[in-house]
Amino acid sequence: MDIWETSKLAFFIAFVVPGFISLKTYGLLSPRESKSTADQLIDAVAYSSINYALLLWPIYSVETSGTRLDHPTAYIVFYVFVLLIAPISWACLFLKLRTTKFFRGAMPHPTAKPWDYIFSQQKPYWIIVTLKDGTQIGGLYNTQSFASSAPAPEQLYLEEAWKLNADGGFERPRVDSAGIMILTLDMVTVEFFNITSGIGNDKQEAIERRLPASEGGEGLPAGSAA
Repeated sequence: MDIWETSKLAFFIAFVVPGFISLKTYGLLSPRESKSTADQLIDAVAYSSINYALLLWPIYSVETSGTRLDHPTAYIVFYVFVLLIAPISWACLFLKLRTTKFFRGAMPHPTAKPWDYIFSQQKPYWIIVTLKDGTQIGGLYNTQSFASSAPAPEQLYLEEAWKLNADGGFERPRVDSAGIMILTLDMVTVEFFNITSGIGNDKQEAIERRLPASEGGEGLPAGSAA
């Protein structure tokens, strides 16, 4: 069997490419563990068939209206939409629907792990990580920080490491801190605290805003000390 024969290549493009595009789009928006090649091929054919089922009436109208001969450019543009644009749109729409309250009652949330759900929101937090040996690490998770996403193992980079005081509050940034990376094998819990005031671009202003209320600052969890 030579897949590069014209008829077979057209069949491959028609019944594999749209589904493959949908799968890849959905996988980029909602990462998950990879399936085997055979399973992906079956899924691609299935999603391609769904794509054609949803577009059956427009395809029928175009094919019976003489558009191919009268307006060849429009005909090509239409099938670019059918083969490329529509599969991307279905994947985005399906993912959006799965996050709504109505659909979440019938099917699980598309984000498999709380880790990915929390960090995908891209909100800044004060974070305290407790390690297996009981050690606690505190730091700032903000725009320069990074958290891994599925299917990669959980790893966390905090752009600033902070010294914690005896009460478990944030005392001060560690000297010359360039951040800290924490591996999932060492973590037991990750505790989040909301940042109650904005962090300015100026470094000194940012530090002042992190001081406790008694020092005239805002933004740190209760129990923090300068």
